[in-house]
Amino acid sequence: MTLWSEPSIASLLAAAERALATGDVNRALRQVHDFVEDVITEPLCTASVFASKRLDAFCQRVGQHSLRHGQVTPADQWPARGARPLVVYVLTRLQKSGGHSRVVEDFIHAQPDKDHLILATGLAGTSDPAFLERVASGGGNVRFIAAPRADLKSRLSWLQGALLGAGAEHVYLFNHHQDSVAAAAIVPSMGLDASFYHHADHHLCLGVHLAHLRHIDPHPMGYHNCRDRLGVGNVHIPLTFEDRGARDEGRPFASGGVITTATAARSNKIEIPYYTSYLDVIPRVLKATGGRHLHIGRLSPWALRRLRAGMRREGVPEDRLIYKAWLPSIWQALQSHDVDVYLASFPYGGAITLIEAMGAGVPVVMHRHMYSPVLSCLELAYPEAFSWRDPDALIAHLEELTPARLAAEGRLARLRYERFHRPDILEACLEGGAILPGEVPAPVATGLCEDDEWGCWALNRISIRHVVARGAYRTARALRAWLS
Repeated sequence: MTLWSEPSIASLLAAAERALATGDVNRALRQVHDFVEDVITEPLCTASVFASKRLDAFCQRVGQHSLRHGQVTPADQWPARGARPLVVYVLTRLQKSGGHSRVVEDFIHAQPDKDHLILATGLAGTSDPAFLERVASGGGNVRFIAAPRADLKSRLSWLQGALLGAGAEHVYLFNHHQDSVAAAAIVPSMGLDASFYHHADHHLCLGVHLAHLRHIDPHPMGYHNCRDRLGVGNVHIPLTFEDRGARDEGRPFASGGVITTATAARSNKIEIPYYTSYLDVIPRVLKATGGRHLHIGRLSPWALRRLRAGMRREGVPEDRLIYKAWLPSIWQALQSHDVDVYLASFPYGGAITLIEAMGAGVPVVMHRHMYSPVLSCLELAYPEAFSWRDPDALIAHLEELTPARLAAEGRLARLRYERFHRPDILEACLEGGAILPGEVPAPVATGLCEDDEWGCWALNRISIRHVVARGAYRTARALRAWLS
């Protein structure tokens, strides 16, 4: 006899199947959405649980049911297709801080001879108006339409109607992890030429196993993980970024004999339970370098207090931390602040920011995640980049850096950007409507932690404090989506 019964994926799917059998599409989609939301807000699942064939297959059954029994928006209610080819992007929401939003913008700029339609389900809140203005400002060939504020069944019917009525040359699926509406929308019988863009890459994400969609991975870590671990037939289209100029060769590194460091990441990449904390490491970095640290990305008030308290303990003046909640260009900020070394964020690495740093000609230092190659991002950096797991090793490395070595690594960083991440590389991949795979860097051995180290870390997560923090985090996410 047990005191309680543990839920299983089988019981969840059985309940969702019963809802679908009775025609309650909204409940069926909501159950999948809520389950994925719970998984992605559990740190122990991060970069351990990536995909579910069963959930994807169920979403497809819901989509087929909706297509057969739903009331999709008639095609004649959608604008007639123009003379130019149309590309459609299905996403959950556009936000100025979201990497996938930037990729959509890049895809649009790489195909100027086509019309572009962005369809948002809104399951994670409304899209950012300022970002939409920026996307649309590139020309008159971009249109954005958001799903009506309604239940999930109605949003699915709306989305399927939009896709059938649009007459697109190609459809790209850019959904958030938990967006069951997007994962259900494109079924094989619709006959759409479509791709799944796997940007939600280090959590459980719906859509990974939709075999009728071309699976695109935007970085080598995800490509190798999906192909080798998940058994997904995929292609790699590298992340690209507008070239905003290399570092001035005449500008010296380590000016004044001190090193300026920088990191760009929001709280969702830094304020995560982990064996070592960015908030504790940066004060030690500042003490060791004698320079400044530029942080770009919004942190919580609690995190800023902890960061500054650590600086006081280390005897570091408060003005040596330059905190910017948001800047329009990380690339230009690194150059204007004379940054000598970019410290990749941890425990979650950031791909786009790393590419900006290398494009700007700034040496990078990587973190080897204790259990996840995907979160380490090592394959994105130039092979000679230093990587660390023990904070003492990071401090020792920074203390040993010389202007000559920094200059050499700055050139390596820029060469890495030019080889893999220039905008014309994306244009070549998308040329003529074809999707041509780009060059894939080889996997890098990360040297994962020992099992006992992982076990010790995991035990520290199983606590009342962790349960309370996780509950507060889930509540905050739900409230944010509801308010927006």
